[in-house]
Amino acid sequence: MASVPVKPLLLLRRDITSTTASKSSPMLANVSSRHSLGISTYDEFLKQIKTPATVNHRRRVSTVVASAGNLTAPSWDSWKPDKTAAATALLLSDVIWPAAGAFAAMALLGRMDQMLSPKGISMSVAPLGAVSAILFITPSAPAARKYNIFLAQIGCAAIGVVAFSVFGPGWLARSVALAASIAFMVITRANHPPAASLPLMFIDGAKFHHLNFWYALFPGAAACVILCLLQSIVCYLKENMKF
Repeated sequence: MASVPVKPLLLLRRDITSTTASKSSPMLANVSSRHSLGISTYDEFLKQIKTPATVNHRRRVSTVVASAGNLTAPSWDSWKPDKTAAATALLLSDVIWPAAGAFAAMALLGRMDQMLSPKGISMSVAPLGAVSAILFITPSAPAARKYNIFLAQIGCAAIGVVAFSVFGPGWLARSVALAASIAFMVITRANHPPAASLPLMFIDGAKFHHLNFWYALFPGAAACVILCLLQSIVCYLKENMKF
């Protein structure tokens, strides 16, 4: 029988060895780079990846990406009715009780106007209509939180008084007061849009000028105490007397 040649097998073995060495060289380079970074083992490398700082960084990046994705949403969607709200069954009590609460609020504030008119205080002002809509229609909205309501009402009203005292009546006082009110609500995280109209109402309403800094409490904050009490009654009736 003819002998089997050995040299091709040796050549093949050399090729396999050289190939394995060439593939392992990047791995060795990675290991050396880990040692140069102060990472002695692969387990420590994984621990550093799973550190809270790295996870927080990933969360921030994902938040930025998500917010950027919201910017690319079709603009026509905001012109359409909310699908989740349209799919919810509407009861008669969902209409009656909020409307009744708004009626009671304006009737009560109107009666207080008659009592306080000799002192030049008006409780039923336009921004309270927006506050009533928020409290009675969307009581779980961020703008309906008591912290947001009272902090924004008092702060924005005081900003209007300061802007009027510094700049007087005119477009500059209104612009500065509105910008400062929005910045105040953003900084304090007291999102309550109706409060932004209070400084404008003070600057343009001569009947409020004699209140000076008392305007921070009357009519906005004082009237909101009554509205919040009525909201509690309306929410109770809405939950327990459905029809």
